[in-house]
Amino acid sequence: MQTGETIRTGRCLCGGVRFETRGSVRPVIFCHCDQCRRQSGLHYAATSVADDHLSVTGDTLAWYRSSPDARRGFCSTCGTLLFWKHNGLDRTSILAGAFDQPSGLVPSHHIFTASKADFYDIGDGLEQFAERDGRTAVGSKSR
Repeated sequence: MQTGETIRTGRCLCGGVRFETRGSVRPVIFCHCDQCRRQSGLHYAATSVADDHLSVTGDTLAWYRSSPDARRGFCSTCGTLLFWKHNGLDRTSILAGAFDQPSGLVPSHHIFTASKADFYDIGDGLEQFAERDGRTAVGSKSR
């Protein structure tokens, strides 16, 4: 570890899965796509980190193949949503709410707003994209 390197920790609700990130993480992107909405009940708020800067411990991590291109990681005991991983990429998205506080995370923008549920408005003033944003493109979606 380099001197002054930022360390962030987090876990699932029951503590069966714990993780640590080292170094910089991407600002938080809010994804309103149909898959994220259906899995979480609202939307995903996720950052991402290079795989070699992520350590995961515990034996309750399970993965669900949500599409041919990606899978979603969660705790098989408490059901906490934790990760999103695109095939073949060297980054893993981590749901922002799973980080211990203070997280030091900062919000960036919203994606797939054309797919958001009809029962809420986005009123935080952040930039919105009807589909993928194009700036943080990773395969078919950016998380």
